[in-house]
Amino acid sequence: MDCSVPLKGMYKLSPFVWREGDLYRMLVRAVNPSEDPSQKVARIYYGESRDGIHFKMDDGPVIAPGTDEISKDGVEDPTVVSTGEGYLVYYTGWNLTKQRGELMLSKGESIHGLQYCGEALISHEDYRNPKEATVAQLKNKRWALFFEFARNDHSKLGKATSAFPEGPWDIDEEVLMARENSWDSYHLSTGPMLQDSKNETVMFYNGANPEAHWRIGWVTMDDNGHIKQRCIEPLITPPPNEGGDIDIAFSASAILHDHDTIWLYYSREDTEPLRALIEILAD
Repeated sequence: MDCSVPLKGMYKLSPFVWREGDLYRMLVRAVNPSEDPSQKVARIYYGESRDGIHFKMDDGPVIAPGTDEISKDGVEDPTVVSTGEGYLVYYTGWNLTKQRGELMLSKGESIHGLQYCGEALISHEDYRNPKEATVAQLKNKRWALFFEFARNDHSKLGKATSAFPEGPWDIDEEVLMARENSWDSYHLSTGPMLQDSKNETVMFYNGANPEAHWRIGWVTMDDNGHIKQRCIEPLITPPPNEGGDIDIAFSASAILHDHDTIWLYYSREDTEPLRALIEILAD
């Protein structure tokens, strides 16, 4: 990223990249590097690129913490839906005092003209702290919103559906259960969805063990968004870190770049945004 202060000195993660013609656009979560949780306030920045890897970033955030209780301590993990008439941006508002997150929605004709529209999913006892939205239209023409939520000290993966990309959303079910004695045995979180060159619906997802060592895996889905196939081993595992406690690879967005290559954008160690090239093999 080509960026100025203060973004230059921040941690950058959750890169959501999408393509419009020859231009690649990105929203990214940026966090103050501080040991004090009250100072680690997240913001969302915008950037553009011609090649999908070198991004020129804005000087200031396009979405910032609000003065209301919902997002006073940060805005996190953006997801963009391009409607043809403008943009829907789903993201999480964070309240540190209440340890509570809410899934929020802003929209506008341009990324620099976003207006807050309200809460997309509200935290409640069964689905606490919804975040990490993945929004896509299924082959049955319904819209699906996959999201991470908290229950019994686990991160879990839920699904909501709607007739429209902006909702209102009806929560359907918990999907993609944790597997015993596996790399994804304890926590699960959403990743990006796309239809590959074989017209197969693929969702990348994030899974972790009890030590919160996160890796990236994949599933395929049917027309209704139900799981068909699931990977056995992780697709991406971060390299060993040098003495740190963070052991994380976490997917954020994906683009079908050409007939046989997916560009997967992800974060490593919650500080560094990366791009992986995934080859789609012939049958």
